[in-house]
Amino acid sequence: MNELGAAKVVNVIGPNGQSLTLNDLPPPSTKRWVIHRKAEVVAAVRGGLLTLEEACSRYCLSVEEFISWQNAIERNGLPGLRITRTQQYRSTRP
Repeated sequence: MNELGAAKVVNVIGPNGQSLTLNDLPPPSTKRWVIHRKAEVVAAVRGGLLTLEEACSRYCLSVEEFISWQNAIERNGLPGLRITRTQQYRSTRP
C-alpha cells in the first residue's frame, strides 16, 4: 500500500493489448527508442504503473520528451511515434 492507503498498480494493459508489469518495461539502460518501447512507457504512466517523474528518472527523459510521445499517440496512434514520420504528421494537423 502507498501513503494514501491505495494498493499500488502492478500491471496495466500495454499498447498490444497484453498485460504489462514493471518487469516487462524496457530496461533503464535503453538507448534506442523504437515505437513499441515508447508506447509501453506511455501506457505504464497512463495506467499508474509508473509516475511521470519515475519514468523520466528511470529512462533519463525530459518531461517534454515524454509528453511529446504521449501527444503523438493521442493524435496519430502508434505510427505517430515514428521519428521519420514526425514532420509528415505535424504538417497534416488541423
